Amino acid sequence: MMKLINTGLGRTGTTSLKAALEMLGIAPVFHAPDLFTNTKYLDVWEAACEGQTIDWRTFFADYEVADWPVAFFYKEIIKAYPEAKVMITVRDPEEWFKNFKAVWQQVLSINLPIPRLQRLRRFIRLRMMEEFFEGKGNDKAQMVCFFENYVEGVKEFVPADKLLVYNVTEGWEPLCEFLEVDVPQQAFPNANKGGGFKEFVTSLMTGAQQ
Repeated sequence: MMKLINTGLGRTGTTSLKAALEMLGIAPVFHAPDLFTNTKYLDVWEAACEGQTIDWRTFFADYEVADWPVAFFYKEIIKAYPEAKVMITVRDPEEWFKNFKAVWQQVLSINLPIPRLQRLRRFIRLRMMEEFFEGKGNDKAQMVCFFENYVEGVKEFVPADKLLVYNVTEGWEPLCEFLEVDVPQQAFPNANKGGGFKEFVTSLMTGAQQ
């Protein structure tokens, strides 16, 4: 059963959040690598991008948490799960843009004849950069504005008393209070210092060529 929907954009600490939720026993967590390494999921996501109606409760049937790239369709997914808690991960917009641009440029620069990697590149170029981010990906001022407007849009859509606006640098306390669980004794995970996504891309390059 879906317990939590994170509407945050990629590169806002979503990988660390995933690790933290798994430590809390709130899992499985749907996250970008699930989408890009499972053609079944990517087929559905592409269909949604083309305007087809998706049964999100069926799509997320095996997950307790929905995370990035949920932002693409957060309104529809929240409506499909009125019982789920909703949060949005945030960070300094300029730092977000710097990190975002570095990672996705790295991914798009890899051009090898591996089907899954080629499909990932197409998805990023068309669905994410051109459609979701409206072709603004290389313009810092426009992307910072996009980020800020996106966060405000989520705040307007989700009632304030039902939304956690969260920066992973805040650690366990606000997250655990929102989820109504005890704070662990372990340190909050810092699961992605820039290398995590690189490892994901490497897994696509070395995995089965589907």
